[in-house]
Amino acid sequence: MRILVTGGTGVIGEGAIPELIARGHQIRLFSRHAEEDSRQWPGTEATTGSVTDAESLRGVAGECDAVLHIAGIAQEDPPDITFTAVNVEGTRWVIEEAQRAGAHRFIYVSSLGADVGESDYHRSKREAEELVRASGLRWTIVRPGNVYGPGDEVISTILKMVRTLPAVPVIDGGEQEFQPVWHEDLAKILAATIERDDLDGKTLEAVGPDTTTTNDLLTRFGRITGREPARIPVPMALAQLATSLSSIIELPIDDNKLTMLKEENLLRGKDASTVLGIMTTPLDVGLEALAEAIPEAVPEEGFGSLEHKHFHADISGSRHSPATLMSLFKERVTDVMPIEFAAEPDAPTRVEKGATMTAALPMRGHVQIRVVIAEPSRVVFATIEGHPLSGIVEFTTTETTAGVRFAVDTYTRASNVFDWFALKTVGALAQTKNWQTVVQRMIEASGGTSDGVHYERQTLSDDEAESVERRVRSMVDARKQEETAEATASERADQAR
Repeated sequence: MRILVTGGTGVIGEGAIPELIARGHQIRLFSRHAEEDSRQWPGTEATTGSVTDAESLRGVAGECDAVLHIAGIAQEDPPDITFTAVNVEGTRWVIEEAQRAGAHRFIYVSSLGADVGESDYHRSKREAEELVRASGLRWTIVRPGNVYGPGDEVISTILKMVRTLPAVPVIDGGEQEFQPVWHEDLAKILAATIERDDLDGKTLEAVGPDTTTTNDLLTRFGRITGREPARIPVPMALAQLATSLSSIIELPIDDNKLTMLKEENLLRGKDASTVLGIMTTPLDVGLEALAEAIPEAVPEEGFGSLEHKHFHADISGSRHSPATLMSLFKERVTDVMPIEFAAEPDAPTRVEKGATMTAALPMRGHVQIRVVIAEPSRVVFATIEGHPLSGIVEFTTTETTAGVRFAVDTYTRASNVFDWFALKTVGALAQTKNWQTVVQRMIEASGGTSDGVHYERQTLSDDEAESVERRVRSMVDARKQEETAEATASERADQAR
């Protein structure tokens, strides 16, 4: 089946598209950066455009059997990005294109509580649902609860705060209940809904098996990370005052999210997982998976100049070849690093491709890196969201006329303006000292001698920075491609059984 997916680059799409591909469907992605976004899913058709631009939608559903309409916003950025423009009018244009193309199925991703919620967001989703019902298409509406997975804006944010902050704000007691759904479970629900012929004209609600609260999540994340930041009570009135200053202070919550928080978000209608016979993921299992799956902090999303720092030592008399010295680094990385490098319960202690490793930084809490390359003489770490730096750290061993060279190259910029300020004060000095220490310890581990650790620093030009950004993005996309390929192989193996 050829399926048009609108949006598809948020947490919902990044679960749904691999699931659909694994089931053998052909995907046509429609998004503002479709060419770039589709690189992580080889074979995906890409069409660039916006649901707010009816002209860019024209013809995009041609020859598609179904339309999965995910594109939408949960937070406005006026004057152009508004709930009316994106969630309502955008849905209207997608419906018109589906009608023109004669698509057999139309699946609309709405929101749990859209039928009763009083936030502007829920009102826009309710209005969009009315357009879908009046469309004359063979439609099904799926209302997911709070969808959590790599990069979601709520539960992932709570996790990052637990890891990095000494104290976490808790709004209005933190006991408002909601039922989150793991993004891979929602992906299975959406895929099954598209494939079923008996769900026309139905509205399904998609939630996970557990009801939780902010306080409950903080407790669960405390067990997972081994950190227990203080909880600072924030009355609802004070939170609303803070959101009114959002034009001055960038906040992770707005008035609409506060309204939804007050209303609570619980199952009221038909449970999609029961209707479809899908077993959903227990919350503890999903949160543990999330703790290892926060996305990489790619450098183009950081702040300030991109810097290249190079540290190396030429080692004479080493007992190791370049390959065995790198193998030693992989095995003993927690001893080589001058900071705690297995800071959370059950954290990996050996460098292996795909491993997510957690470090404890003084005055910063826990930060993560992911091993995106692990070759015999080369290892690359990519920083993960929540890290003060966005970019990569590359370790290499090479043969020289004198013996073996061990080198560390960092290509990073600050993750945000606050981290930029920290780097301009004490952070950069600590970072430099850290990598000098790593190189020195590898000299000692080699059994050889060196004339010391050499250090160079360079601020990259715009062209050089763009080249590094493309290289990092390619590494991240390659990791996602491998995950999709593994999921596809697993799905086909299950079907064969």
